[in-house]
Amino acid sequence: MVDTADSLPDFQVELDTTGLYCPEPIMLMHNKVRDMASGEVLKVVATDPATTRDIPKFCHFLGHELVQQQESDGHYLYFIRLA
Repeated sequence: MVDTADSLPDFQVELDTTGLYCPEPIMLMHNKVRDMASGEVLKVVATDPATTRDIPKFCHFLGHELVQQQESDGHYLYFIRLA
């Protein structure tokens, strides 16, 4: 799912993985979601292009909903609603 910046979803927690490369963004996401409740939304900021593959797989595998993803100027935004 790709949307525009003017319609960003509400989120409860933000994780900035700027400058980190696989597998660090996914490892940090695993740690972050452990402290969150079902239904909360996590915003992830990344610069690693591999996250465009890894984060949707992370969501699918764990049953989370990838509410929105977008890319702009080498930065990737993901909004994930926890299962």
